[in-house]
Amino acid sequence: MPAPDAPSFSELTRASARIGFLGFGGPAGQIALMHRVFVDEKKWIDEQRYLHALNYCTLLPGPEAQQLATYVGWLLHGVRGGIVAGALFVLPGAAVVFALSWLYATQGDTPVVGALFYGVKAAVVALVAEALHRIGKRSLKGWPDLAIAMAAFLALAVFATPFPIVVLAAALIGYLRGRGKPVEIERHAAPSARRALGAALVWGAAWLAPLAAAALLLGSDHLLTRVGALFSTLAVVSFGGAYAVLAFLQQQAVQVQGWLSTAQMIDGLGLAETTPGPLVLVNQFVGFMAGWNAGGGLGLAAATSLMASWQTFAPSFLFIFAGAPYAEALRQNARARSALAGVSAAVLGVIANLALWFAIHVLFVESQAYRAPWGAMLLQPAWASFDPLAAVLAVLAGVALMRFHINVALVIAGCAVLGLLRLVIT
Repeated sequence: MPAPDAPSFSELTRASARIGFLGFGGPAGQIALMHRVFVDEKKWIDEQRYLHALNYCTLLPGPEAQQLATYVGWLLHGVRGGIVAGALFVLPGAAVVFALSWLYATQGDTPVVGALFYGVKAAVVALVAEALHRIGKRSLKGWPDLAIAMAAFLALAVFATPFPIVVLAAALIGYLRGRGKPVEIERHAAPSARRALGAALVWGAAWLAPLAAAALLLGSDHLLTRVGALFSTLAVVSFGGAYAVLAFLQQQAVQVQGWLSTAQMIDGLGLAETTPGPLVLVNQFVGFMAGWNAGGGLGLAAATSLMASWQTFAPSFLFIFAGAPYAEALRQNARARSALAGVSAAVLGVIANLALWFAIHVLFVESQAYRAPWGAMLLQPAWASFDPLAAVLAVLAGVALMRFHINVALVIAGCAVLGLLRLVIT
């Protein structure tokens, strides 16, 4: 049942497809883009509803941006809206990553694609900066929220504090503050134990069915089964988004399983960073290379790629359809809402940390990790490798977005063309 005053299903589908094709920049850029479309442009949900959904998704394992898209789709058009919004968030990027994975495996080098996404990455730096500005204005209600956001940023960027600890601490601080009045929720969003159990059973079965089939038909030692087992495990332990799980993925896929080399893993991350869709589409690349490097050709590579993708993204539908009604019910509890408001402030710090990480990689050709005296691994740019052209493109994109409010699609396309011109000129 659609929410009152919801857009038509076709309108939601078109907007979700637009987000899927323009969702560059990892979770920070995608959360900013969805905010721009769903809240600012379309006004289909209000600011507080969006932030509440974001806070819930931040607490879940897996790709929080895809989960947020699914949550918004569910709010607007129930289960079918969630399926369409969540699927379209992933599918355009998945198709591009699959094609580029095949091209990478056969050709090894794609200079034209690299040139295009040189400009796109610069635009994403501006998009993330705009997100920090927009979300910060709305989610920071006073100095306590600002303090939580700054503490979260420092905990992640400087002290490498585990993400779950940061979020739980912010939720506890918010809960103790306990402020706000209860709000009403729509009937279609009311929790039901029967519906939640049904959703958990249906989507749990759908999620694990390919892995079970591979194990029964091919055996537990077959590559397809082992790929499914690894990524189904990652789906339930990957708190903190894609960056938090990359170390574990690197260890398991490269060092333990030997599916690809360290250099290939880094290249795959670069492909995922410069294509639309979630950054964890790197999982699809890893799956593809596992099949390709095993000598199975395109057939096995496609199968392992699809298995990795399904095991990564299918659980999001389970978490949203079974849990989102209960998350909505928390809006009626002032203390619970206050706890999630604390998470919202911390999320700003999380986005700032991701923005810093992304800016270092875009604006500097080289960077290196070093161990701080207190034990944390910190990323430091090589100052001599500063890329002035990338910085100019980022500033131009920022001015276009924040000063002149030019459509984000035009900004990204313009920066992509400028990146291609750089290749032609040089």
